[in-house]
Amino acid sequence: MDVIVVGAGPNGLTLACELALGGVRPVVLDRLAEPSREPRSNGLVGQVVRMVDRRGLFERLSGQPGPPRPNNGYFMFGAMPLNLGLLADSPLFTLPIPELETVRVLEERARELGADIRREHEVTGLTQDEDGVTLTVNCPKGTHELRARYVVGADSAHSPVRKAAGIGFPGVTHDRTSNRTAHVSLPPDWIDPTTGALIVPGHSPVQPFLPIRTPHGGFSYAPLPGKPPLVSTVEWDEPPTDAPMSLDELRASAGRVLGVEVHLGPPDGDGPHVLRRINGGNTRIAERYRDGRVFLVGDAAHVFGAGGTGLNLGMQDAINLGWKLAATLRGGADILDTYESERRPCADRTVTHSRTVAALMSPGDDVTGLRGVFGELLTQPSVVETLANLVAGSDVRYPVPDNAHPLAGWPAPDLTLNTPQGTVTTTELAREARPVLLDLTGTLDAKGIDTIHATANTDITALLLRPDSYVAWASTDPEPDQAALTEVVERWFGVTPTRPQGDT
Repeated sequence: MDVIVVGAGPNGLTLACELALGGVRPVVLDRLAEPSREPRSNGLVGQVVRMVDRRGLFERLSGQPGPPRPNNGYFMFGAMPLNLGLLADSPLFTLPIPELETVRVLEERARELGADIRREHEVTGLTQDEDGVTLTVNCPKGTHELRARYVVGADSAHSPVRKAAGIGFPGVTHDRTSNRTAHVSLPPDWIDPTTGALIVPGHSPVQPFLPIRTPHGGFSYAPLPGKPPLVSTVEWDEPPTDAPMSLDELRASAGRVLGVEVHLGPPDGDGPHVLRRINGGNTRIAERYRDGRVFLVGDAAHVFGAGGTGLNLGMQDAINLGWKLAATLRGGADILDTYESERRPCADRTVTHSRTVAALMSPGDDVTGLRGVFGELLTQPSVVETLANLVAGSDVRYPVPDNAHPLAGWPAPDLTLNTPQGTVTTTELAREARPVLLDLTGTLDAKGIDTIHATANTDITALLLRPDSYVAWASTDPEPDQAALTEVVERWFGVTPTRPQGDT
């Protein structure tokens, strides 16, 4: 086999789709008989929303026609409102969707593309040599071995693949917080029909999706589409308990946080419904993302205590690694080490995001004073823009040479191109996950690369786009440098792409 992906969650299935688009038929193993129905993430936030649109999946995930639109209203940062309306161009995209539905759509797409998804296959051992990786796998038919050229662990924060490969997972674990979350029902007259705000008698309105902090903790109210309202609290330094979580416990917690009685009833409709308590948290990044022929993506490579952008990071890990593995298997340039050099800074930046949010949510009068000053800063568009880019994950430039064009290393700009065959956008050009040269001068040549000759309303004269829609090379010169383009094509794509010769 060419590639075995361990884990059929959103990250593993995204990687399977990317490999299949690159001409590699992946095998995906998952220990569960069916996708977990345990409620987890509630949507996608950040650049990954635009990326699923580039792959033609946004409408399938959102259930709505048309492309994603940026959030030009309010978002949250450390339980403080981030007014995106202050920006001329908001970088923040959101897609509310339960993780179970995300998994369903991604698995459906992976199977359409030819991925071999094998459930009830649990990896219990791993060894590797110079030529490949051998996995020991338990399945309903017994224990057997599978062999692949590469193995990718997309198997959660407790990743058996990471542990078997001997990759450390350093970081910080804390037990100072207790987070409680549940689907609930609320008194109908507590919902403002105009704003959707939660009107708790004796307390100021709680806006939907905008957490608040009080001297006693944090509280949030999220009326997600198609689900009962989701209510969450966070408190500090509570005595640990092993008792099962209950709705009474959440009611008591909400009362302590808000200082008033909060009427929370059992949720309406069919489940699965959330009812959970999480004590403490982790912020960790793997010592390395690669060990020989073993790679890590998503939670197997990094976990964060706060911020809510884990899927944005993990699915983009998969998109970055997928085309590079496929290109290497097709005989292209060996660029696999660039996976970690490009994606680790994104994880480091997410750690900054997570720690900042946690600090702003912490108890104490000193933090209250800090939030007062921070609130003043949030009236400045430049500050809002910085934080919006931090949340969106759009403030990290992939490493490029010192003399590279300012566009290189950043996601592709949105352009509408006029070609002899008609109008096409850079988003549409990304559907097949292939490198593309946009030549607006009609003078360039890139062997083995799809070339689009076009005109457009832009100062850009040429763009070389990677399969993950990042800019590998760009020019705004009337006569672009062919030699510089050729050098970049050779560095990233090597020889003319051919299909892999593996067993599957």
